[in-house]
Amino acid sequence: MNLFITLLLCPHKNQENGVDLIKDVLIVLSTPEAGAFIWFVCCWVGYTYYSESNATRRPSLSNTLHRHREIWMSNMLMRDNRVADAALLANLERNVAFFASTSIIIIAGILTLFGSIDRLDSVPFIDAELQKTWAEKLLILAGIFVYAFFKFTWSLRQYGFACVMVGSAPINVGVGNLIGSGVFYRDSALVISRAAHAFNLGLRSYYFALAFIVWFVSGWGFVCASALVVCVLYRREFKSKVLMALIRSNAENGS
Repeated sequence: MNLFITLLLCPHKNQENGVDLIKDVLIVLSTPEAGAFIWFVCCWVGYTYYSESNATRRPSLSNTLHRHREIWMSNMLMRDNRVADAALLANLERNVAFFASTSIIIIAGILTLFGSIDRLDSVPFIDAELQKTWAEKLLILAGIFVYAFFKFTWSLRQYGFACVMVGSAPINVGVGNLIGSGVFYRDSALVISRAAHAFNLGLRSYYFALAFIVWFVSGWGFVCASALVVCVLYRREFKSKVLMALIRSNAENGS
């Protein structure tokens, strides 16, 4: 694990030639710790790529909800009173803001724990090597929540953009004029969907962070937890009962 972090942060520093570097990489990849971490990254990146590439090919929560947002925005254009629409967007913003603030608290807690890790010297079964490994894992865990924080704040900003679009929407748009306003309601729905996508990526970071915590206890448990998270995410995105209900609702709306 230590060599793995060194290669990431300081590549080529103490390498006399490319052969030595290749040997070091092979040594790193052959260690159980590095293998578990690579599996974790592959699960996270692989599922993200799979879900986004299949979102346009098969029914999923993302594309089904996007159609619902288009219906929402088209109905909003035909309403004179849009207080309910503003309240719905405000509620979505509050949900994202909660997770953004929670991420900051978690990051602060991890950094506090990182600063106190030298106290593990008093624990008999923890040696200096294990202590250093835990410190590196804490830094990676903090990095996961930093990534989540950036996704949540970007989602929050995009919901703010959606509020501006709702506030600037044309008024007194009848059914006959809705076709002419199609670009507006579709773009409004797209902005909200992009905000929801960023929120989903941040929330996904929380799921994988829970799997990462298992690494402090067991490497094999970490591998199993990463695979379990992928299974849970896949079932909720593509096989959940909620998705079936949303698809039926879309069909009833004639979309």
